[in-house]
Amino acid sequence: MPTVALAATDGMLHFELALAHEVFGTAGVVEPWYDFAVCGEGPVRLGRFHLVPDHGLDQLVHTDLVIVPGWTDVDVEPPAALVEAVRAAHAAGARVASLCTGAFVLAAAGLLDGRRATTHWAHTTELAARYPRVQVDPDVLYVDNGTVLTSAGKAAAMDLCLHLVRSDYGSAVANTLARRLVVPPHRAGGQAQFVTTPVPASDTHPLTALLPWITEHLDHPFTVEDLARQANLSTRTLTRHFHAATGTTPLQWLLTHRVRLAQHLLETTDKTIESIAAATGLGTPTTLRRHFTRTLGIPPDTYRRTFRPRPTA
Repeated sequence: MPTVALAATDGMLHFELALAHEVFGTAGVVEPWYDFAVCGEGPVRLGRFHLVPDHGLDQLVHTDLVIVPGWTDVDVEPPAALVEAVRAAHAAGARVASLCTGAFVLAAAGLLDGRRATTHWAHTTELAARYPRVQVDPDVLYVDNGTVLTSAGKAAAMDLCLHLVRSDYGSAVANTLARRLVVPPHRAGGQAQFVTTPVPASDTHPLTALLPWITEHLDHPFTVEDLARQANLSTRTLTRHFHAATGTTPLQWLLTHRVRLAQHLLETTDKTIESIAAATGLGTPTTLRRHFTRTLGIPPDTYRRTFRPRPTA
């Protein structure tokens, strides 16, 4: 049972704090779920709300995952006690994840030095200026550096929390949780924070019919030209619509869904790697392993051993 500590202090954003509590503290879909606690120096004021922590900040060094929500005024330096507790927790082996402007705490603790990171798009310039050793990426939803993770704000914070659940329990559990919370099950961290049209807005949008059609035919080795032909668009127009609607290119969107399908098949079936490569349109086991490992950081065989549900007695 992974232990999760939510680090709370005055002035934090209650939406991100409540979101993390909902995911890790109350919305378990399997047993055992996370052992969740709120940690702070004392009673915390969050706008109109008051919160009484379960433990002090010294508890952070004893947890597997520390969640640091953002707060309203990034011009104020984060509390020294919070910064030191987060630094100590990471040194003790904990993963540390910031939501929204919580990245300023991680940066103050030195955990983002030399690392790629993000925060809410409205504050990325300030983060880069104040902490020049941080490689700030203003365009992504979240960044996973292994033991240090950062996210943009609001919905992107949920994306990162679901990413953490997926890493710990697998995509099937994360998808079940997403359905319970009525949120999208997965948005890749590299997707753009802000796009003009996040999803096709109407039945007349050029991608409204195309996107579900692609997901139903992932076993086909599509090219951009094939997709453009299916949508009755030029490749240039298709690429423009894809970037506006998804924040990425047609082939990157397609690859993301191929890898996601491979995850699902590895978790829920006994299909061979050869069969999964064919079913996902990646063609050969070598191609599947290359893209899977590049995307998730581990090869498909290791993923299956780690995330395949274990038989119950």
